Amino acid sequence: MTPGPKRAMVLAAGLGTRMRPLTDTTTKALITVGGKALIDHVLDRLAEAGVEEAVVNVHHFADQVEAHLAARAFPRISISDERAELLDSGGGIQHARPLLGEDPIFVANIDSIWIEGKTPALESLKRVWDPAKMDVALLLVPRGQGIGFEGPRGFFMDAEGRLTHSAEPEPPTPYANVGFQIIKPEVLDGAGEGAFSMVPIWRDLAARGRLYGAVMDAFWMHVGDPAAREAAEARLR
Repeated sequence: MTPGPKRAMVLAAGLGTRMRPLTDTTTKALITVGGKALIDHVLDRLAEAGVEEAVVNVHHFADQVEAHLAARAFPRISISDERAELLDSGGGIQHARPLLGEDPIFVANIDSIWIEGKTPALESLKRVWDPAKMDVALLLVPRGQGIGFEGPRGFFMDAEGRLTHSAEPEPPTPYANVGFQIIKPEVLDGAGEGAFSMVPIWRDLAARGRLYGAVMDAFWMHVGDPAAREAAEARLR
């Protein structure tokens, strides 16, 4: 196994509005696919990649999430409480930095699952990671190699693995963001407090040649709404 970050941030605080009515009584992180809660799919992948401690942010049905995670033995779980205010991706990581420390970390969304290919997806990400030349490395999937792709937004990659981000429909971007990345927490220095997205930070890093990507050979499933959940269930069967 390639050495990699031992800590991870799991972004589980969202309202999951597109997953309604399933999220009227629970949070998206606890929706099951293939008999397992989405957040457990994510935490199991991180554990397989060598993560020892995961910080999970909570907001929507936060008590349910905390009760569910109390039953996990590995990785160790710490809670970043966002009950008072949703902080988006960047703000959520910033809020949790006292728990995360300043070494590079994994950051993971909770709506991505995959069927592994030849190389474990997070192993591919760890092999690409080089803190001397990059500040963020994103896990990507080629378009057409999965279900649940949405819209034109995505990434172009040069021969060295550097990324540029595009929201324009033409030309179509060849890679989509899986929702897993390795970051240096210091990229948030100066971003302030409160709610903010990681996307402007990616764009700034791309302009400076510090945003890189790793392409998975797995089959990706973005579980963003009830129809995508059913499609993922069918694929897993």
